Amino acid sequence: MDFFLYSKFGQMILAVVAFLAVIAVILLLARVADRTAGRSRTWWMVLFFGGPALLLLGVGLIYPAIRTTIMSFMDRTSENAVGFANYEWVFTNPDSLQAFINTFWWVVLVPTVATGVGLLYAIIIDQSRFEKVAKTLLFMPMAISFVGAGIIWKFVYEYRGAAQEQIGLLNAVIVGLGFEPLRFLQDSPWNTFFLIAVMIWIQAGFAMVLLSAAIKAIPADIVEAARLDGVSAWQMFRSITVPSVRPTLVVVVTTITIATLKIFDIPRTMTGARFDTQVLANMMYDQSFTFGNAGTGSALAVVIFVLVIPIVVFNVRQMIKNREVRGA
Repeated sequence: MDFFLYSKFGQMILAVVAFLAVIAVILLLARVADRTAGRSRTWWMVLFFGGPALLLLGVGLIYPAIRTTIMSFMDRTSENAVGFANYEWVFTNPDSLQAFINTFWWVVLVPTVATGVGLLYAIIIDQSRFEKVAKTLLFMPMAISFVGAGIIWKFVYEYRGAAQEQIGLLNAVIVGLGFEPLRFLQDSPWNTFFLIAVMIWIQAGFAMVLLSAAIKAIPADIVEAARLDGVSAWQMFRSITVPSVRPTLVVVVTTITIATLKIFDIPRTMTGARFDTQVLANMMYDQSFTFGNAGTGSALAVVIFVLVIPIVVFNVRQMIKNREVRGA
């Protein structure tokens, strides 16, 4: 028995046996569901197809969410209840308040600027000669992980003293023009905005792809009628393009907003969340794993979760509203 538990070959055999057992159970349930009839067959199908998903949802999301909420009312070791002390710390500690301010700027600027850049880019290159190449260039950063993008831009922003040779691209250009090098990642509060630029660089391609598809879906007769009426480019954009792609705009903005609220990799990679660049996700990680304070870490996780809920609700309501409009 020890051989199977501790040797790689034995573990591989156990994994294969477990996989075959799961497949056998799935096939058995499918056979049972196929042989039933009427309403019972419907329930078996729901159990067969929805059961595993609901189980994974409960184990991977619902239970951890409940457990984290409970831990947010306990001390750093999750042994004694402390009431709302952790939340009081979250909303009064200077470092935590700085994280709230930084996260606010991230959530305001990244979705707005990234969506704006993506929309304008999609309009400009629509039906142009080099449309595919132009789209590829803007979408390419989406293929890079946040950590990879952080490393790339860390070299772009790299700073060395005025007497040293600059290896950072931007400071090399600045020094070449006869100016003093800038501390892009060290000087607060501007370093936060330089980090935000990296996220915008990544997300603009995502916004462009979705909005470009929405623009191409605008009926050609509406566009032709507007041109025959002599509308200007601005009137076309304001009165036809934006209203037509509004459902896609909502999806893009809410998706980028949720991703931005959870941003962790870029500040961690580029500044180590130092120099007043801390955001809520970084602070949650530090409190939970660096300082071993499960209580405040859980409280921060709950705060992030609560901040995401209104965005998700708004997105769902807009989807339902758009479906009702299409149905009418």
